[in-house]
Amino acid sequence: MSDTASQRILIVVNSGPSTPARCAAPFYTATLLACMDAQVTVFLSGEATQLAQAEVCDKLYAAADGEPVRHFIQQAKSAGIRLLMCRAPGVVINEQGLIPELDEIASGGELAQMILEYDKVLTL
Repeated sequence: MSDTASQRILIVVNSGPSTPARCAAPFYTATLLACMDAQVTVFLSGEATQLAQAEVCDKLYAAADGEPVRHFIQQAKSAGIRLLMCRAPGVVINEQGLIPELDEIASGGELAQMILEYDKVLTL
């Protein structure tokens, strides 16, 4: 059993379309950790909430000749991660445009609670 087995790890993502080179790494890292038996939650906050929109993540590339960000999200989900998106106060969310990989829309209060409860918190 590795050191990450059974650990709960929270990855808070703030990067979005304005910094595409940063958008694949959180999901790649989440996939690796999940494959090491960690319980991984990825929380999209700020600009990263746009990654939960199909029209954004299907057309956003971290590298010019690479895969779209959606590919990395799908790999992470296949590895067993949980994907949450922050509900910004007063912002209307078009739920029909959200990717099916999204598990839940959560509040900032839920994020704060997870930060206190999880074994490790990463911001990527």
